[in-house]
Amino acid sequence: MGSFYVSLPANWEEFVKGLAYDHNIDVSKVVGGLCDWVFSSPEYKRQFEVWLGTVYPPKGQAEDRARAKGEQASMREEDRQDQAEEEVHEDRDYSEDRERKL
Repeated sequence: MGSFYVSLPANWEEFVKGLAYDHNIDVSKVVGGLCDWVFSSPEYKRQFEVWLGTVYPPKGQAEDRARAKGEQASMREEDRQDQAEEEVHEDRDYSEDRERKL
């Protein structure tokens, strides 16, 4: 197996280093054992893939989601502007009606 750099979140780094120290083994063996355990069953592997796809979607999906969010925000802004314009027209119509009655 080749070597590569793994960055652990700060809250897990201390824990994993502590385990390695307690068992007098290298941190990479703890991480390797964790990976072996996580991928030891097809069900675990699938759960991991689902989690990864949810938290870190593939590039195309991430771009699609970002685009969809932007479109939704744009639509909400347009709706808000339309509603504000309608309120202005209603207020003006109401004012004009009052003036006609006077």
